[in-house]
Amino acid sequence: MRSSSAWAWQELLALLCSVWLWVCAAQRSGPTPTAQSQGPKLKFRLAGYPRKHNEGRIEVFYNEEWGTICDDDFTLANAHVLCRHLGFVAATGWAHSAKYGKGIGRVWLDNVNCGGSEKSIADCKSRGWGNSDCSHEEDAGVICKDEHIPGYVDSNVIEQRVRLKGGAKAGEGRVEVLKNSEWGTVCDDRWNLLTASVVCRELGFGSAKEALTGARMGQGMGPIHMNEVQCTGSEKLLWSCPYKNITAEDCKHSEDAGVRCNIPYMGYETTIRLSGGRSRFEGRVEVALGTGSSGGPTWGLICGDGWGTLEAMVACRQLGLGFANHGLQETWYWDASNVTEMVLSGVRCAGHEMALSHCHHHRNSLNCKRTGTRFAAGVICSETASDLLLHAPLVQETAYIEDRPLHMLYCAAEENCLSSTARNANWPYGHRRLLRFSSQIHNNGRADFRPKAGRHSWVWHECHRHYHSMDIFTHYDLLTPNGTKVAEGHKASFCLEDTECQEDVAKRYECANFGEQGITVGCWDLYRHDIDCQWIDITDVQPGNYILQVCGGRTEAAAPSPCGHKMQEHDSHPGKASGVHGPAASSQD
Repeated sequence: MRSSSAWAWQELLALLCSVWLWVCAAQRSGPTPTAQSQGPKLKFRLAGYPRKHNEGRIEVFYNEEWGTICDDDFTLANAHVLCRHLGFVAATGWAHSAKYGKGIGRVWLDNVNCGGSEKSIADCKSRGWGNSDCSHEEDAGVICKDEHIPGYVDSNVIEQRVRLKGGAKAGEGRVEVLKNSEWGTVCDDRWNLLTASVVCRELGFGSAKEALTGARMGQGMGPIHMNEVQCTGSEKLLWSCPYKNITAEDCKHSEDAGVRCNIPYMGYETTIRLSGGRSRFEGRVEVALGTGSSGGPTWGLICGDGWGTLEAMVACRQLGLGFANHGLQETWYWDASNVTEMVLSGVRCAGHEMALSHCHHHRNSLNCKRTGTRFAAGVICSETASDLLLHAPLVQETAYIEDRPLHMLYCAAEENCLSSTARNANWPYGHRRLLRFSSQIHNNGRADFRPKAGRHSWVWHECHRHYHSMDIFTHYDLLTPNGTKVAEGHKASFCLEDTECQEDVAKRYECANFGEQGITVGCWDLYRHDIDCQWIDITDVQPGNYILQVCGGRTEAAAPSPCGHKMQEHDSHPGKASGVHGPAASSQD
């Protein structure tokens, strides 16, 4: 038994290797590409975040202008050619949907189709330079093998890019800076409007409206990179300002600095309103379309089909009401308005849009299965939100592979914690191969995380003898390097409680005796690797390279946590083990 376990641990230590941000999007087809082999000299660089020196958003300098490459029809062969441009011997993967953030300027290439051996990206087929129907939400990225071509001099210097996290509106959030490939926060000692204005201008906004102290935009994780930053206000970059390095006694994340920037007035809130709610933070969503006979806007309803938290998040942002608590598909209890016509359907948002008009929707016709006013979309907004982050190093420390006998998996099968092929197994004989790891979820936001449903609707599971407060709390997916899912698992909400808290925070949630479930701000919930369903069933996975993707569940006052954590596996051959390397990635957008 001990020998088998040791072999499994050795395999897992070779299995997982990095943590990346993941966002999913569909690819579009384009016209027949044509070869482009001539033109001005090209330059290439990696940009964006979170990234290392050998990965990032690929940018190309053409016709005296930096631009990006669209992810449509992108392949590993394309990445091989681009990585060689950057001085690396080959590519190990690629990323779509602006995983490293959206670029600016032109989208220079679209529908690129390389064989992999080309000397230049210009020798690959494409639509042609500057001919693209893509937005920067489709910017491609590459992950290059960390081995340089002999004689190559590395000029791919990582720029130290400020970002804001945890804010409900554009131009506000906790200030985070990149140093040595790791994002960290800024201590609020001597933090003022002059310094905050440098941050705002660096991000493309105006001057600062407020310099926030005391982690008012939530507490970050990881290092605190700067303390006592003293800008004069004229600096172009925050890193150009004098500052002190942090010692262990200087600061805690309860002192993380934030900003609210002055941003251009766009008038988005004039084309949306809520009706029927008990307060200004809730109600049925009504949108303005055109001008009526009286000269004022004509208002209409949104079809509730498919309406969810992401769409509600955009609506609340457009209204200036903060975060989304709930996205509601039925609003019969808010039937107090004389607006009865449904005018918008098929709304699908990514969650970052500034207005519902920026989301995908049916443009030329209404296609709604349930057209009565009771099925119009509604929202409940909140000024504060929870902010859940996975502690990725714990996955690194606890991951292992187990061959678990089928006779010990009846309860897990009853709760759909095994792959579908387990139904055809010769129960109770044989086993399933499980990739197991612990999961520790921190709440670093400004509101407690609570299950969406109250205790009265929790479901009792006799087999495991516990209540489920949520259907699924976290998804675990195993992907090929190009994003195809080959196995999946989930963290069922057996119990959500304050396992441990920071020194100055008291526990509020405990599962014992049918207690209230949740995660207090400043506390974390721990699901140990030896709990049922805390795994991915990899019995049917062939040996090869894979990516473990962790996607958060829905929070009470925020959108579903994005798939903010990816660990790359190497050789999932049975009997070996794997390990995880890399810093924790934030999932708090």
